[in-house]
Amino acid sequence: MARPLRYIVCAIASVAIVAASGGVASASRTGGVTASTGRSSATAFDGSGMWIWYVNQSNGGSIPGIIARARAHKVRTVFVKSGDGTTYWPQFSQVVRPLQAGGLKVCGWQYVYGDRPGDEATVAAQAVKTGADCFVIDAEAQYEGKYSAAIKYMRKLRSKAGKHYPIGLAGFPYVDYHPSFPYSVFLGPGGAQFNVPQVYWKAIGYGVDTVMGHTYLWNRPYGRPIYPLGQLYQDPARSEIIRFRKYARAEGARGVSWWDWQEATNTGWKAVGDPLSAFHHGVVKDYATLSQGGGFFDLVLWAQEHLRGAGQSAPRTGVFDGATTRAVKKFQRSNGLKVNGRIDKPTWIALLRYPVARASAARLSAASSGHSMPRAKRYEIPPPALRH
Repeated sequence: MARPLRYIVCAIASVAIVAASGGVASASRTGGVTASTGRSSATAFDGSGMWIWYVNQSNGGSIPGIIARARAHKVRTVFVKSGDGTTYWPQFSQVVRPLQAGGLKVCGWQYVYGDRPGDEATVAAQAVKTGADCFVIDAEAQYEGKYSAAIKYMRKLRSKAGKHYPIGLAGFPYVDYHPSFPYSVFLGPGGAQFNVPQVYWKAIGYGVDTVMGHTYLWNRPYGRPIYPLGQLYQDPARSEIIRFRKYARAEGARGVSWWDWQEATNTGWKAVGDPLSAFHHGVVKDYATLSQGGGFFDLVLWAQEHLRGAGQSAPRTGVFDGATTRAVKKFQRSNGLKVNGRIDKPTWIALLRYPVARASAARLSAASSGHSMPRAKRYEIPPPALRH
């Protein structure tokens, strides 16, 4: 999310979807229906949500103004920044109860860095204690390779917020570009129940269908319901905003949200709440396919943990090697699947029925030392300080 306090340098990449062949990242082009794991009947993530960065720049900080505008455009939930790293933002405490009294759901969100995860979790828990209806972790470039930090952050946050408190992860949408980002921790057991990828199609540089398709394809294997976060900054066309909403609905998303209030134009606001017509475009219900080859990849680690949970002797290294291929073939054979050694859609669907056999914290801590962690292939969305 946009904020002035981050000092990172990332390449702003406009990249096409390319199905890599013969390696870990081979995949088909478009996505399908969101997995239903972890859904509940009604949450603050459902419906339409708007993200607030600075309250005083959102309708001038007027609580009645925020409530009135949200209602006028069918916004049900506001996500208000409540923390940055180890610093709590008092603006959240000042608005949470008044906005709730006005009929809105109010969730906190925090940008995290992973250098002091325990302290960051304490800041997150303060928003929960203050009365947030849900909480979202905004983890991006600084968390690449930091598995031990992610484990510590989630364990402490869960210990304070409770096992069932609704938590989401707002991360990079293109999983395949971030092989060492700890999605499997943030979205794994004891982690966030909701996946809120930042699907900023205009910033990424391609059309809504291309970006949404790639996002769903690579996020679906984590088995969490996907609530895509779209963009209103950079003044996207009304037709694109409507298209995003239609695509999400076709995917089965029960809610979408928008970055962000202070940068939304009147045209954007109107497009958020306008009625939708039929979506005359099918979505391919597919999963990213993994196969032998390549180096460390978090999605491979996730698959290996499920293979172990299914009773297979797969390694837990994040590398799709010969031993992993043999474990996949044994799993496919025992589940009546086509035996090809690749983790394709039918294999993913079968694997996700089994619990995760989590790799030890010590193993992940050693891996996250930085010596064996690959760098991000590209940063598909610009660094937050440039998102204006």
